[in-house]
Amino acid sequence: MTVPSPRRLALAESMASYTTVRTGGPAEFFTRCGTAEELVEAIAWASDGQHALHILGSGSNLLVADEGVSGLVIKLDGELARIEISGPQVTCGGGARLPSVAAKAAAAGLSGIEFGVSIPGTVGGAVRMNANAYGGDLARTLDWVDVVTAAGVERRLPDSFDFGYRRSNLKEGEVVSGAGFTLGPADPETAKLALAGLREQRKETQPWGVKTFGSTFKNPDKEASGGRSSGQLLDAAGCRDLRIGGAGFSEKHANFVINHGDATTADVVSVMAEGRRRVFEAFGIELEPEVQTLGPVQIPEDWGWGA
Repeated sequence: MTVPSPRRLALAESMASYTTVRTGGPAEFFTRCGTAEELVEAIAWASDGQHALHILGSGSNLLVADEGVSGLVIKLDGELARIEISGPQVTCGGGARLPSVAAKAAAAGLSGIEFGVSIPGTVGGAVRMNANAYGGDLARTLDWVDVVTAAGVERRLPDSFDFGYRRSNLKEGEVVSGAGFTLGPADPETAKLALAGLREQRKETQPWGVKTFGSTFKNPDKEASGGRSSGQLLDAAGCRDLRIGGAGFSEKHANFVINHGDATTADVVSVMAEGRRRVFEAFGIELEPEVQTLGPVQIPEDWGWGA
């Protein structure tokens, strides 16, 4: 039996406008899902038609191929982007933005997810990548996660995800539709001040108000790097403000690639390749990309992409 197509299916939808770095081509198929039922239907349609499945979050950690993306790209909205608070319990859709979760929790006098204000991604992406920043860790406050497949919805506990640095064991075709957190009490004004401090820290240390996708490379092993971060290594290797085509590393933070106006994804990859080469030549350290990809982005196999 053929599974009917999603109700809001679009063809050749531009993906550049859905990413914060603003590069990349169109999706073969694109749809928005506002409920778990719609999400199950869309995943089943992709599976039935043997279409590749891709989930689009905030597009803040994403490079889309210039040629575009084959298969179905899904954006979560509606109920799947909700944020609900009841006592210490915070329930979020997989498409909810982490900065919004952090802000609403603080306003409700809850603490434990403040670090989310500095991560411009979604709850689903944060679970998949075990997001953390400024000492905060998603897994510490996570209670449960709803995972959708073509077969339906399954609730899983944090221990089942095998969380590691910037990774989980979620498989292809498994989509986070929602998650629950238990947070601790906090004075609302104190919590709001903490968020303001984190926002200011981010503005002072990272590029702000420009087209970028966030951290480019994972931080290497501290012992091998002498305790230096990827940004510090790139800076020391002379990569600060390195430009190729329309893309370049930021003057403020060398581990951020910026689209200066007309960059292609190929430009971004070229900048990354040159930065990686310089760091290896200077320090013997092979940096691993942190950014995710959609479509046939031309990445050398030895980069450890997705590791």
